[in-house]
Amino acid sequence: MLGFPSPATASVPLMNAPAPNLSDPAQLVEEYLRLHMIPDPDAARQFCAAEFEIRFTGNRPMRDPAEATAFNRSRYKWVKKKFGPTHVVAGGSAAETIVYQTGTLYGEWLDGTPFEGNRYVDRYVVKHGKITFMEVWNDSAEILLARAGLATL
Repeated sequence: MLGFPSPATASVPLMNAPAPNLSDPAQLVEEYLRLHMIPDPDAARQFCAAEFEIRFTGNRPMRDPAEATAFNRSRYKWVKKKFGPTHVVAGGSAAETIVYQTGTLYGEWLDGTPFEGNRYVDRYVVKHGKITFMEVWNDSAEILLARAGLATL
């Protein structure tokens, strides 16, 4: 779910956009994801706790944003996220808050075929202002199976 350099600029922030309020878990997650999608895993890493863990599509365990970037380079020529709603689960606190970020992926498969509308859901655990856990789901595997003639959508 990370972005790679491309002509697509829809996820590039406006220069005059206000700075995010990083004490707000939703804005913290959105800023992390914005940086992750550039992709700038080094900048995104500042929002991660020391014990940060990613559970990527296919239940792949990862420990660093750069691992997700590397995985996506093996799947996509480039990919971006069109952000949809960000949901903060009620009842959270500074000690622990759950945040869901949803939307769609767009980009190009490795063979150069463009795609869009690939749904995703990311789930984050934010503890004391740092992301400790990220889970990633999207439709890419189903789309790839359909492209290979192994499934229908």
